[in-house]
Amino acid sequence: MREGASLTAAEALDKNVIDLVADDVSDLLAKIDGRTVDLSSESIKLSTRSLTLEHFEQDWRTRLLAVIADPNIAYILMLIGFYGLVLEFTMPGTIIAGVVGAISLLLALFAFQVLPINYAGLMLILLGITFMLAEALLPGVGALGTGGIAAFVIGSIMLIDTEMPGYGISIPLIATFTLMSAGFFMLVFGMVLKSRKKPVITGSEELIHSTGEVLEGFEQEGWVRVHGERWRARTRTPLLPGQQIKVTAMRGLLLEVEPCQSDHSTHTTEN
Repeated sequence: MREGASLTAAEALDKNVIDLVADDVSDLLAKIDGRTVDLSSESIKLSTRSLTLEHFEQDWRTRLLAVIADPNIAYILMLIGFYGLVLEFTMPGTIIAGVVGAISLLLALFAFQVLPINYAGLMLILLGITFMLAEALLPGVGALGTGGIAAFVIGSIMLIDTEMPGYGISIPLIATFTLMSAGFFMLVFGMVLKSRKKPVITGSEELIHSTGEVLEGFEQEGWVRVHGERWRARTRTPLLPGQQIKVTAMRGLLLEVEPCQSDHSTHTTEN
């Protein structure tokens, strides 16, 4: 091959680039009937005029594979699967994230069986996601996040192992998902981490360190009011009616309390 040219079917036939032009499969079988084909060991004469054609319809799996076998579609499905599962494991109970993630990941694996996948690229993508997740949950100087982005980009470029032009993953698509991945982990998981650090405002844990008031004076066990409710309380320091107390622990429905420091000082001075 020394040069390329764009020819019509008639021009290609006239220049002997092709052997014949057929309108359809039936016409092709009629025109090649009687031709001799040289094989490596022998020559055979084709007899195709009397052949019966059988048409096979694609089943749903073949049609589905034809859609998702596009490298870009398979790449998107894979990332949706990874992110959905990571989100489900990080915040259990969302359910929808895990369901969508699992289905997307299975569809991506179904497409990968017919694609020339480079497993080193796949591992780099997983490593990049792990590093970005670690950067979001354990914020540092940014080394993990930078390394994660680099591994993600390199792995995405290497994922489809082919030299066929235009068959790999689109560079703009890789750039888009790289930015989305970095933002996803830095923002979403950063918010999750902050929410976990917030103090508990509901349930029995919220009573710890709460303040209340002594209803009746007692030396060991008695009644106090905390958040407008009556609670049985136990103390190591005798308490007076109306004295302010602080909850230090909770044993079932019994509160461990002690006098507030400022209130304790006031009562000591008065005495």
